[in-house]
Amino acid sequence: MGVHRRVVLGTMAAAGALVVGWSALPPRQRLVPGRPLAGRAGERALNGWVRIGRDERVTVVVPKSEMGQGVHTALTMLLAEELDADFAQVAVEQAPIDAIYNNQAGVVDGLPFHPDDTGPLRSLAGWLTAKSMREFGLMVTGGSSSVKDLWLPLREAGASARAMLVAAAAGRWNVPAGEIQVAAGRLTHPASSRAVSFGEVAAAAAALPLPEEVALKDPSRFRLVGRDTLRIEAAVKVGARVGAGAGAIEGAGGSAGGSADGGSSGGADGGNGGRFGIDVLLPGLLYATVRMCPTLGGKVASLAGAKAMSLPGVKSVFAIDGQYGGTAGVAVIADTPWHALKAIAAVQVTWDEAVPAAALDSAAAIARLHRTLDTERGFAWFSRGDAEGALAGAARTVQADYAAPWLAHETMEPMNCTVQFKDGRATVWAGTQVPDLARMAAARALGLHDADKVQVHVQWLGGGFGRRLDVDFIAQAAAIARNAPGGAPVQTFWSRAEDTTHDFYRPACVSRWRAGFDADGRLLAVDNVSAGQALVPQVVRRLFAVPVPAFDKTASEGAFDQPYEWPAARIAHAVVPLPVPVGFWRSVGHSHQAFFKESFVDEMAAAVRADPVAFRLGLLKEHPRHARVLQLAAGQAGWGTPPAPAADGARVARGVALHESFGTVVAQVAEVSLAPATSGAVPSLRVHRVVCAVDCGLPVNPNHVRQQMESGIVFGLSAALFGGVEITKGRVTQTNFHDQPILRLSACPLIETHIVPSTAHPEGIGEPGTPPIAPAVANAVFALTGERLRTLPLKPTRGAGPPP
Repeated sequence: MGVHRRVVLGTMAAAGALVVGWSALPPRQRLVPGRPLAGRAGERALNGWVRIGRDERVTVVVPKSEMGQGVHTALTMLLAEELDADFAQVAVEQAPIDAIYNNQAGVVDGLPFHPDDTGPLRSLAGWLTAKSMREFGLMVTGGSSSVKDLWLPLREAGASARAMLVAAAAGRWNVPAGEIQVAAGRLTHPASSRAVSFGEVAAAAAALPLPEEVALKDPSRFRLVGRDTLRIEAAVKVGARVGAGAGAIEGAGGSAGGSADGGSSGGADGGNGGRFGIDVLLPGLLYATVRMCPTLGGKVASLAGAKAMSLPGVKSVFAIDGQYGGTAGVAVIADTPWHALKAIAAVQVTWDEAVPAAALDSAAAIARLHRTLDTERGFAWFSRGDAEGALAGAARTVQADYAAPWLAHETMEPMNCTVQFKDGRATVWAGTQVPDLARMAAARALGLHDADKVQVHVQWLGGGFGRRLDVDFIAQAAAIARNAPGGAPVQTFWSRAEDTTHDFYRPACVSRWRAGFDADGRLLAVDNVSAGQALVPQVVRRLFAVPVPAFDKTASEGAFDQPYEWPAARIAHAVVPLPVPVGFWRSVGHSHQAFFKESFVDEMAAAVRADPVAFRLGLLKEHPRHARVLQLAAGQAGWGTPPAPAADGARVARGVALHESFGTVVAQVAEVSLAPATSGAVPSLRVHRVVCAVDCGLPVNPNHVRQQMESGIVFGLSAALFGGVEITKGRVTQTNFHDQPILRLSACPLIETHIVPSTAHPEGIGEPGTPPIAPAVANAVFALTGERLRTLPLKPTRGAGPPP
């Protein structure tokens, strides 16, 4: 296939013509950055995505944050494939801030259209959104969009660089470019038996103009993409020594924004090969920790810091404002983390808790959400036919209410950020999913009107899950660094308790599903209304100080955008404002709406005595992709045959769920048993095995796909079995893993992942494994006990019943 290098046409005179003309143009090129891509001595940039050095190192510039999802490896593979590079000579570096790296796919995918909607309005909206994001968007790692967003730009960059290398070699040998072959980082001319390496012609290639047209490989010719490949940073993370071979890392210490070195230094440690934000070590580094008002949104009324100041190593004690939706509190700067922690505990604070959240109790708030289902019909995100009329005339109706709590992110690495503010400029080291927003937040906190005076070094993230899409902790760290003596760098870190009690939580939500059947058990219609907070408007307000309507597609995603062929349907959400800070959480609305929807699909199947898999397949006659995934999971799980008993002889039952999110279709079958209750306790739920089938389009690195399915399942199981934030008088009661557990290794089920072969455009993979697991487990509990668990976390009260 051919890809043309796009150029921007000249300015049009009339403003109206300019707007119309701009909207008709293709999105602007994503090959050349606004500033030349800098590098080490001996390196040459062939475009904004790749540099090649005389030492044969191929450095791929990646604008996405590595937070365990393997994105640095997957994206590097795309460029290396089209370049025909030797992957053992490939390194990765974090990209500087530039508009060519803005995330387009994530925002386009967030438009409120049903996946089956392929009409002209959706095409036009996607077109204009992509163009707008190219010019005015952000560099974002999120929405399971990284590979999807850069599938073409990185391949185009690799193919363009390859063509330039070929042209340089052809010029050197005075032979037609078509006679030159490229493989594993070398160019050969078989007819004359001449050969040259990439490094030998990189300088000459860089002096050539970008090609007007390049040919991308057909997937049948891929040598690297589609094959299991080891993580490029894995060896560094486990402490192995890695040189210039596969796994060479520049990116974790890489720079974003206005730097002369473009991030090639690998961070201030001189290129240590990668690190997490909390591992940043700098000469003269000081440490700060914080204690924020325990009531969400509260402030400091007064503080007495004399006792803390008298402790060893303490430099300063002061009040801090809430930043970007965060809560105000106090901070201590000291010479060591331990001294900072000891001092913060000694600060005496009187809190001003006269804030809206002070009156909030989570149980009462969720009761309010349930009452909303009785009084409001909500905004309909999907409608087909006359659902209300069909329900009114149904011979039989089924109804069920479900609930999901607020959830904390519980990243393994608590919030932290290192900032040095000196001579009117700032340098930031942080694990962030939004480097340009991080730069903006630091600049604002420091009173810098020119964001280019802030340099951001993006570190590895010890878990993101959407929490590091917010920048409260970065602005807070910048404000604290203003108080550092002599412009010393300061690493601000949160304790686990502060992290858990001052999160931006996954919104709580409740949902009511209704279905009607005729006298023969045929489905006539479904109706759904959910109720909860609007997430996106709150995020936009705190990040950009822009008020927006409470119109939030994420509130109903996972319900309205699914493939089931309802004869008639109305699917809606009612927004209920509550003073709880909420944010993006892995798989966002899908995380709870999948539980509601897939649990109810199972209830509908049971109501008409249908097999859960067969019932779903009956609603997927026009969706063969989804049916194929469901059949694969069921077949590999042995659906229809009784599972073997657990090791202790307990009966095991299966449950199934199917869900589409971020363009990827996932089906999961869970096998569960119950440990007998002792001393009056409730039975203990055990998940023994999860069989997962996934269609994510072309799997760039199947190894990553399997890892992300496993990760998503474990993350989702933790929430399904244990997750839930409780709030009393505006204070979050959970503080650490002892009262907000995550799944332990000893309780982790056997997970089998089966990938549907595909050559289609890659879709998301970081989040789609999470939504189906809760309903699959809940449905298995029903098969085991006859008890429907409609509230998360799952807490069965009955023991296992006899086999069917």
